[in-house]
Amino acid sequence: MLLRTARSLTANPSDAEDLLQTALTKTYVAWERIEDHRALDGYVRRALLNTRTSQWRKRKVDEFACDELPEPEPVSGGDDPAERQALHDAMWRAIMKLPARQRAMVVLRYYEDLSEARTAEVLGVSVGTVKSAVSRALGKLREDPELGFVR
Repeated sequence: MLLRTARSLTANPSDAEDLLQTALTKTYVAWERIEDHRALDGYVRRALLNTRTSQWRKRKVDEFACDELPEPEPVSGGDDPAERQALHDAMWRAIMKLPARQRAMVVLRYYEDLSEARTAEVLGVSVGTVKSAVSRALGKLREDPELGFVR
């Protein structure tokens, strides 16, 4: 579940694994300072978000965005994997266009299936902030021309 959160915050699965490992290391180092060990899930999620934000701020500009993504490897079985993959790719491209805060809220609400209250708690904001930011993010996703074929 935490790896899924990390993957939603990065574009590369290897970077997601590194991000999660760093967050878990930070959690281990802070173990003595954590008062409520039942809230570790939220603590690690917060460490993921903070670590990713720090990485983003420090990043070198040696990676360049491109207009086209490489073709994914074909997946065998299931109902038309090409359509499923195309929808998945289009959705992630649209989500990655959102501002970081909205993207984090959408990922926590819909991919991690957290409640609005739990999302607000993890991000340290009010429930109203989560509701309004998610509403604006969903509006942007609905207007995204790349997702027009889903409607």
